[in-house]
Amino acid sequence: MKRLALFCALSALLSGSCHRSPQARQPSAAARPSLYEQQVGQQVYQTYCVGCHGERGQADGFNAYNLDPHPRDLSDPVFQKKTSNADLADAIRRGGAGVGLSSLMPPWGHTLDARQIDAVVLYIRTLKRDGTPAP
Repeated sequence: MKRLALFCALSALLSGSCHRSPQARQPSAAARPSLYEQQVGQQVYQTYCVGCHGERGQADGFNAYNLDPHPRDLSDPVFQKKTSNADLADAIRRGGAGVGLSSLMPPWGHTLDARQIDAVVLYIRTLKRDGTPAP
């Protein structure tokens, strides 16, 4: 019995609780991404997304004006609020046509791994405007 109590105490120290489910130990959706994740996301975004979505996600990349329809404004507060991280990741993975949008956005699921896609989603969340119109 003493060994079980010791084991439970050590487990509680390491995991935060002895009787939590594995899902309870997962970081919350509101958890701040690490600086490393943000940098990975920014690098991937700069490599694959900036040409169409623009430096700040405002659909003003150098190639945006050649596309019809134009790319999505990723910094739009309404878009940011209504779109889940899972939906963003799905659009990145499967491309526009894969999620019922424009086929001009390519699927990146064979190019980027899950970690890179998740990092880009986190980076896209940093592009949110404060609600005022873009310059």
